[in-house]
Amino acid sequence: MESKNLIADKILVTGGAGFIGSHLCEALLERGHDVICADNFFTGQKENIAHLFEHSMFELLRHDITFPLYVEVDQIYNLACPASPVQYQKDPVQTTKTSVHGAINMLGLAKRVDAKIFQASTSEVYGDPEVHPQPENYRGHVNPIGPRACYNEGKRCAETLFFDYHTQHQVKIKVGRIFNTYGPRMLPNDGRVISNFIIQALKNESITIFGDGTQTRSFCYVSDMIEGILKLMDSHASLTGPINIGNPVEISMIDLAKKIIDLTGSRSEIVYLSLPQDDPVRRCPDISRAREFLKWEPKTSLDVGLGSTIEYFENLLRQKS
Repeated sequence: MESKNLIADKILVTGGAGFIGSHLCEALLERGHDVICADNFFTGQKENIAHLFEHSMFELLRHDITFPLYVEVDQIYNLACPASPVQYQKDPVQTTKTSVHGAINMLGLAKRVDAKIFQASTSEVYGDPEVHPQPENYRGHVNPIGPRACYNEGKRCAETLFFDYHTQHQVKIKVGRIFNTYGPRMLPNDGRVISNFIIQALKNESITIFGDGTQTRSFCYVSDMIEGILKLMDSHASLTGPINIGNPVEISMIDLAKKIIDLTGSRSEIVYLSLPQDDPVRRCPDISRAREFLKWEPKTSLDVGLGSTIEYFENLLRQKS
């Protein structure tokens, strides 16, 4: 992580009690900033930020960004939105509202107080891609009425709003397209493949693979993701994005399952289920722009990252037993 800035900013992190948001709050405090964490705890967890409550420069607000928020800040990181299919499909209307109304409210705040604002966009804007790996100029292959549309299209609309506010009102924006991220503080029941596989392996339950297991993903460890987000936010004003932030190294689901079984010493067997509608077969970022303009690429190997993630879930299960 970079050294502390000489001048401390007051920074709002929406979704700051979530998986990535809580790590971001920590990193900003380490830089010496005042941090306001806003979260409605739909998927965020107080446990993720409880260790920050005593920090003199940390403040928590229970707030839903579909409603306006009036605070004086220098920067905004807009991370608020459920991010896994299990979570965002529980209330698809609210998911769309969080992406769209939330973007409007946070952009309105940024406009009022002249704050720089980061939008946590997503690889989901590419849908089930027909281009591989996915560069930022690829417009995507998205079903606007499918079960994932509330998130995919909500985030696509949020990007539109960010660039329109930038063009029409000169709001200082940064848009990062976040690809699959993993690490400590993931929810054990969020339906993401790494948390699913690890929990199943630790319990010696059957590991469930959707499809035939040949579909691939690429996984970025959370500390690398935070570094990429901060580098984008720190970059020259002319670099608005969108920029892909993720790991370009692919792994198939069958190989990931076998790796987790090996790392956990599990007795789990692998079973196969039908692939959900619109689930992408391959997703992998082209990070050429991040390498060129941010001088960033992920450093943490999958084995190292999985090791710390497994340790986190082992402790979590131990506490609940």
